[in-house]
Amino acid sequence: MSLPRRIHRFLGWCLILPFFVWAFTGLVFFIKPGYQAAFSYLTVKTYPISNAVQLIPQPEWQEIKLLQTVLGPHLMVKQSDGWQQLNLTDFTVRPQPSADELQRLIKDAMSVDSKRYGEQLLKTEQGFVTDTGVQIQLDWASLSLSQQGKDTELINNLYKAHYLQWTGQKTLDQVLGVIGLVLLMLTTVVGVWLLIRRR
Repeated sequence: MSLPRRIHRFLGWCLILPFFVWAFTGLVFFIKPGYQAAFSYLTVKTYPISNAVQLIPQPEWQEIKLLQTVLGPHLMVKQSDGWQQLNLTDFTVRPQPSADELQRLIKDAMSVDSKRYGEQLLKTEQGFVTDTGVQIQLDWASLSLSQQGKDTELINNLYKAHYLQWTGQKTLDQVLGVIGLVLLMLTTVVGVWLLIRRR
């Protein structure tokens, strides 16, 4: 066997695993199975505002949101440093309520999709977790929710594998990515060379 063929074969063997990972994850990204549930938006459940509210906007307010949930009315204002939730009476910062009240708020939001979120909610150090294993985070200042299940984590890991983020070390992953691209280009160049020589 000639040296170019040996080099081509060696490079091919080096690229078998990356090629398999690229092809498999690329197929998943194309078909997108389970994406809708894994990356679905979870929002607080809102209701008609029951009482009239009079607001005098402050000069530093850039945006205003007024919502009503199972916990009552919520006033959120956006300032230069981000969103804050304020008391309606004196516009002071509204502190985060008790864990029981937060669970009540999140459970109400979960009710739109009991198949994914289940019925029960447990408070953890990282936030909340449902009986179906979905992690839920609440940003009290903006009254926004985020969710991540095992399917979300799996798809995120496939994304990392597709882009050769295998070690978790940014610099090392970048080096591996460059090496993979160089090997791919060398394999292509040697393959074209062998094809031309056969003619």
